[in-house]
Amino acid sequence: HGARMSNGSLAMGEFRAPFEAEVVSRLRRAGCVLAGTTTSPEFGTSYSTESTRFGATRNPWNLEHSAGGSSGGAAALVAARVVPFAHGNDGGGSLRVPASCCGVFGFKPSRGLMPSGPMVGEGWAGLSTAHAITLTVRDSAALLDATAGMDLGAPYAGPVQSLPYVNAAQRDPGTLRIALIEQSGTWPTSPESLAAVREAAQLCESLGHRIEPVSLPVVLPEFLDHVFTIIGANTRNHIDMLGRMRGFDVQDAELEARTRIILRDKGSVSGAQYTAAVEWIHALGRQLATFMQDYDVILSPVLTREPARIGELVVPDMSLSLEDMIERSHRYSPFAALFNASGQPAMSVPLVWSAAGLPMGAHFAGRFGEEGVLLG
Repeated sequence: HGARMSNGSLAMGEFRAPFEAEVVSRLRRAGCVLAGTTTSPEFGTSYSTESTRFGATRNPWNLEHSAGGSSGGAAALVAARVVPFAHGNDGGGSLRVPASCCGVFGFKPSRGLMPSGPMVGEGWAGLSTAHAITLTVRDSAALLDATAGMDLGAPYAGPVQSLPYVNAAQRDPGTLRIALIEQSGTWPTSPESLAAVREAAQLCESLGHRIEPVSLPVVLPEFLDHVFTIIGANTRNHIDMLGRMRGFDVQDAELEARTRIILRDKGSVSGAQYTAAVEWIHALGRQLATFMQDYDVILSPVLTREPARIGELVVPDMSLSLEDMIERSHRYSPFAALFNASGQPAMSVPLVWSAAGLPMGAHFAGRFGEEGVLLG
């Protein structure tokens, strides 16, 4: 209680949390010793953990490259074996992208499975959920056992398995039908990333699973415009709330260009526009659920290329349009955010390394509520 919270932003100053999150309380009750907080990009909206406040969080495997984002500090510490696991949130790939960059395990649970209280009912209209980055699958499962389940007053809850997740992680899932998606249909997957996901598919085949190549059933630019409508309105609300809590408004000079572009283009959307975006996202969830009636798991790359270099994803000024900014980040990771929209469980598994010696995670998504299939 009372830990300093920066959200990677100068605007947060020396802000201290006025309450303890339920997920933190559950970790404490499970016997976890909390060592500190880790870095993130400002308000968690970048796939690279670089901020004016803290500078760059570097990849432990190659310091010229990024640790990913937004939970880049968490992934870097776990990859460097400083801690066995680190908590994070995932609203568009924020656990899975840094896990891929750093060669560790990143798991995003189903929507509503993890507590978000006492202050938040749902993060980013249900896009965001909490969990962790770990060294092992078993550790991730054990943390789910310690933290999953509805908290007091939650607006909705996801299904919790009766079997302990640790047991599910050690159970043979049987022969799985795996849909392999190699290309986003909008931005190309590099030859190296393509080879990595095919290697992951071959490994799955060698374990007895069935692989079927398919096409992505979503138009990404339209999807991402709706996602950023939700992010923009929520970021505006977050910054306004921060101003009220500290007693004076947040000024533009306290915010990075990336945040200001999001606020400029999406911070003042109408209620009707916001509702339309949420409804579009929910319709996508139903579309993907229908698609997955024929498959147990979707396999894709986490990233379309090896981890970005430091500075590559930074937005230096306000000259970029929001569309260009979205393209810069999501041509890098076009797949992860889909499963925040659908609420399905998804994970980055460190299976392959690039020719330059950098990790390249394989991305697996399961059916809603079927964490055990992925963990197994």
